[in-house]
Amino acid sequence: MSKIKPSKGAPYARILGVGGYRPTRVVPNEVILETIDSSDEWIRSRSGIETRHWASDEETVAAMSIEASGKAIADAGISAEQIGGVIVSTVSHFKQTPAVATEIADKLGTAKAAAFDISAGCAGFGYGLTLAKGMIVEGSAEYVLVIGVERLSDLTDLEDRATAFLFGDGAGAVVVGPSEEPHIGPTVWGSEGDKSETIKQTVAWDQYDSSTDKFPAITQEGQAVFRWAVFEMAKVAKEALDVAGISAADLDVFIPHQANERIIDSMVKTLKLPESVTVARDVRTTGNTSAASIPLAMERLLATGEAKSGDTALVIGFGAGLVYAATVVTLP
Repeated sequence: MSKIKPSKGAPYARILGVGGYRPTRVVPNEVILETIDSSDEWIRSRSGIETRHWASDEETVAAMSIEASGKAIADAGISAEQIGGVIVSTVSHFKQTPAVATEIADKLGTAKAAAFDISAGCAGFGYGLTLAKGMIVEGSAEYVLVIGVERLSDLTDLEDRATAFLFGDGAGAVVVGPSEEPHIGPTVWGSEGDKSETIKQTVAWDQYDSSTDKFPAITQEGQAVFRWAVFEMAKVAKEALDVAGISAADLDVFIPHQANERIIDSMVKTLKLPESVTVARDVRTTGNTSAASIPLAMERLLATGEAKSGDTALVIGFGAGLVYAATVVTLP
């Protein structure tokens, strides 16, 4: 017989507040065309992207995260001192250690919150949300801050015609807290490591030679990633609906990772989403911000009134690894 006392957390968890930060510099496709042989029409037709935001030297991973988090905390109606955990998903914080989450937790004024980084690419927000839910139900924290943040402009090869136009910078954050009813569904997540070479960093840090190599960048096999995202992720999204006990007809909002508008359109078609479902298309003006894309898209939908508090939303992230995570949530 175990001598360990059982944990006592909340029955369920929910998203209580959301916040976002986009860098002040807006970069149109014309700037990208200065270094690649392409056209504005081609970029829009292939990705849907019109503009993206690029961070200045002052708009660091930590600084953008703090701005987004402050908005999320205010939106949730709590104080920073009540935050018991800070989870940051990013692939563009260049210090191996310490975790940037510890700096963020301190500067926000939390009371020594548990803080750590995760690396799950474009699925990172879903991974962080799942961990936060577990912490609240298990009882190790009452409120958890989940942040997706990227400075992908630092990892973009502006001469790579396949990727130069894709990436943007920004931070999105949510506060997850206790609930008496289920407002975050079961997560359908996983990985397909046999496809890890389809999205990767061009040069490993321990192999990078500044005298001969370009600075490491993100590269991808576009067609292979497109096919995987369209066909396999639609199955994952459908499974997330099934385990949450709802159908596409029950949805109010669809918030997929903002990778490419063609992928979004294909998923909407495959899932047979009703026209009444609001679909996030933040990719048009924000680009692909990896782990930040879902919370940024969520924040914009609520801010513009395209979605409202209490709406039921399907969120799904997918990317480098290849990894994925999908769940159904109630919007804050």
